[in-house]
Amino acid sequence: MQTRPLRGSAAYDAHYDPLTARTLGRGSDYAPTYWIATAGQPPEDDGPVTGDMDVEVAVIGSGYTGLNCAIALARDHGMQPVVLEAHGTAYGCSTRNGGQAQFSAGRLKRSQWIERWGLDVARRLHGEMLEAFDYWRSQIRDHGIDCDPQDGGHYYIAHKASVVPGMAREAELLRDRFGYGAKMMSRDEVMAEVIRDHEAQGAMFEPDGVGIHAARLAFGYCRLARELGAKVHTDSPVEGWVYRDGRHHLRTPGGTVRARKVAVATAGYAPRGLHARLRDRLLPIMSNSVVTRVLTGAELAEVGAKVGSPLTDTRTLRHYYRLLPDNRLQIGSRAAITGRDAANARHLAGLREGLARKFPVLRGIELDFSWWGWVDVSHDMMPRITGLPDLPGAYYALGYGGNGVMYSAMAGRRMAQLAAGVRLPDLPIFGSELKHEGWKTPFRRLGQWGLYQLYHYRDERQ
Repeated sequence: MQTRPLRGSAAYDAHYDPLTARTLGRGSDYAPTYWIATAGQPPEDDGPVTGDMDVEVAVIGSGYTGLNCAIALARDHGMQPVVLEAHGTAYGCSTRNGGQAQFSAGRLKRSQWIERWGLDVARRLHGEMLEAFDYWRSQIRDHGIDCDPQDGGHYYIAHKASVVPGMAREAELLRDRFGYGAKMMSRDEVMAEVIRDHEAQGAMFEPDGVGIHAARLAFGYCRLARELGAKVHTDSPVEGWVYRDGRHHLRTPGGTVRARKVAVATAGYAPRGLHARLRDRLLPIMSNSVVTRVLTGAELAEVGAKVGSPLTDTRTLRHYYRLLPDNRLQIGSRAAITGRDAANARHLAGLREGLARKFPVLRGIELDFSWWGWVDVSHDMMPRITGLPDLPGAYYALGYGGNGVMYSAMAGRRMAQLAAGVRLPDLPIFGSELKHEGWKTPFRRLGQWGLYQLYHYRDERQ
């Protein structure tokens, strides 16, 4: 047993790109996020794998999904899972996100669910989200996870007047078709009751939305998983995966883990070579985030934040932002397309400009934290929690598209149910695999560049 220091044995690679990297590396320092800097000491783990072992279930990835899978396997199904992590606990998305739990998974709105699957399926998916939010809240509440939850709903803020009618139709659909208490707010109501965002032209309010401390949530999950009997092996990347004789042979630097079942929870960070059956089912998209210095009293008055729960604007390349409990302001958005371009100063400048348009008083403010990370966007904009029919005993939960803070807890639980032989509800996110793009994936980045230009034009000029 060991306590992992904040600094790893290898330097943090700010340019890691899952589409070009041959391996995940091992033992890297964490990304320099606000969450890691303010989380305190990471939880104890079980250190690297140091020899061959036979296990019932191996979970690849120690983020929100993987840890929740381990929790459910141990607590609900009496199994003894072993979690394999290439770096430190929750090294990837789970300590780099915006700390915003929203009432969805994937990138599609409820109206788009209806278009794709019909009203009955959409309503059942909505029910899954309701159950998931309750489950996620219970994980925090019942186990005393200290992650600064700020429960107050989600505000979807119109950044220009032309999007307000569409938002109003979506709010009406949520009320009339789903019985969900969404409502519209005027610009004046937003400015007086939510935040003085100078771009705001109105907002749609959803009753479910919670701001959290991203790393404390992940570290709380890790402590709970280990209390329940799960092992969490850090600095143990899976460098080879072969299935033979009814076992998955997962080769790590310290030894081979032979598992009857494998649950994959790597989000946007797995290299393409993890396993051929998983390759190119996601397009990793980069998001960057900044946190300001502590705001002065005068700045706080100008910003006028009355809530600490999630705020998202209506750009396609959206901004997500909120006031943190220590009176810093966090804001994030999409950024570079490749890891090689991640540190380009123009991406930080663009995010600064986005902050200044919303809050002119913060133009040029000092930033205490700046980081970026990869989001696991599926090709059809919805996640999957499923098994691989031609790879017995293998499962994955991937593709949240930036909306995984809340749903990852339920996704981990659902993946544990699959591993335990429990039949999942009849929903499209369980009954099919992620689309496989094969050789097209690297070339999709060319299309991504073009779409970003189009989205920027629509977001800012139309």
